Amino acid sequence: MTYRFSLLIGCLIGLSLQTSLADNGRLIATGGASSLEGAAGGGITPWAILTGYGEKNEWDATAFATTVNLPDYRLDVAGLALAYDNRIELSFARQRFDLGSLVSKLNLPEDNLSQDVLGLKVRLFGDVIYDDLPQVSLGLEYKHQRDFLISSLVDAQRDSDTEGYIAASRLFMGAAFGYNLLVNGSLRYSRANETGLLGFGGDRRDTRSVLKEGSIAVLFNPHWALGVEYRQKPDNLSFAGESDWADLFLGYFPNKHMSVVLAYARLGEIATLDNQNGTYLSLQGSF
Repeated sequence: MTYRFSLLIGCLIGLSLQTSLADNGRLIATGGASSLEGAAGGGITPWAILTGYGEKNEWDATAFATTVNLPDYRLDVAGLALAYDNRIELSFARQRFDLGSLVSKLNLPEDNLSQDVLGLKVRLFGDVIYDDLPQVSLGLEYKHQRDFLISSLVDAQRDSDTEGYIAASRLFMGAAFGYNLLVNGSLRYSRANETGLLGFGGDRRDTRSVLKEGSIAVLFNPHWALGVEYRQKPDNLSFAGESDWADLFLGYFPNKHMSVVLAYARLGEIATLDNQNGTYLSLQGSF
C-alpha cells in the first residue's frame, strides 16, 4: 500500500468517528477545510477561522489527509488540529514531497523531502458572521525540514524556522447574486523555500519577507463552495525560481463532521521544473 493511500484511508477512519462536541452553533462550511500546513482554512493558505464548529467552552478536533499530484512531483500531507472555545487552535501536519523525475535528472541522493509543521492560531477579535468586525486571527508555525541534505546542496541556510501570519475572514450574506461570499486576506512573515520543504533562507536572500495571501469563495448552499486562492512566495534560492501559487477549488460539506475539497492547483516552477500544475484532493473529518 502506498504512502498516499495510507493517508487517505487514515482520514476516512477519522470521518467515521462522527461524535462532534459542537453539533450546533456555527454554519456548515464556516469551519473551512485543512490547509497544507494543518491550520484551518483553504487548501494552500490558512484563514482566520478556527477548525471545527465549536463555540464558547466547546472543543473540536479534526483529522485530514491531502494529496497533490503534479506532472513531476507528488505531495502527501496528513495532520490533526484541536480547537477550544472558538479562541485557540493547535495543529500538526507531516508533509512528504516525492521528487519524482527530478531524482534521475539531477542524480539526487534521496527521492523525497519531508517536513513537520506545528501550528498555533489565536482569534484576536471579531467573528466571521456575527460581529461588525471581521474575524481576525494571529498564527505561528514552527517548521522542521526532516531531510536537509538536498536543501543544503542548493544553498538553503537552515532546516527549521518559525513564521507568523495574520488573517482576516468575513462571510458576506447574500453578497454574490444572492449567494453567501467568504473573503479572506492574510499577510505572512516567512523565509521558507517552497513552504519549507527546501529549507529556509538562501544564498540570494536570508531574511523574512512579508507575503500576501488571499481567498474568495462563493457558498451556493450550506453544502457546496466554489472559490479561488492565491499565495505569494519568496525567491531566496538562485538555483531555481519559486512561483506564486494559486488554485481553483470546489468544496463539499455534507455535514459538520466531514469535508471534501477538490482543486486544480497552479504551482508553476518548483526546483527547476516548470508547469507544475495538477490536482489537489483533501478529506477532513471532525470529531
